[in-house]
Amino acid sequence: MNELMSQAIDLMIVGMGFVFVFLTILVGATSVMSKLVVRFEPPAPAKPAAKKPAPAKPAANNDPQLIAVISAAVAEYRSRQKK
Repeated sequence: MNELMSQAIDLMIVGMGFVFVFLTILVGATSVMSKLVVRFEPPAPAKPAAKKPAPAKPAANNDPQLIAVISAAVAEYRSRQKK
């Protein structure tokens, strides 16, 4: 049993060590690539000033049946709020 635990601990240390080394190399490589991109990247062109969007036009829907349905729904909603 003692030998099995010793092997398990050895395997755990080797595995964790491998992951630590891999992640350290990954962080280093990412940092180097980031510095290279910033160094060799051409400057970005200036962006033009953003234009304000045009105000939304109200819907010109004068359907009497739609107006009646919406009015009835609003009246029903308001009557339920008073209860």
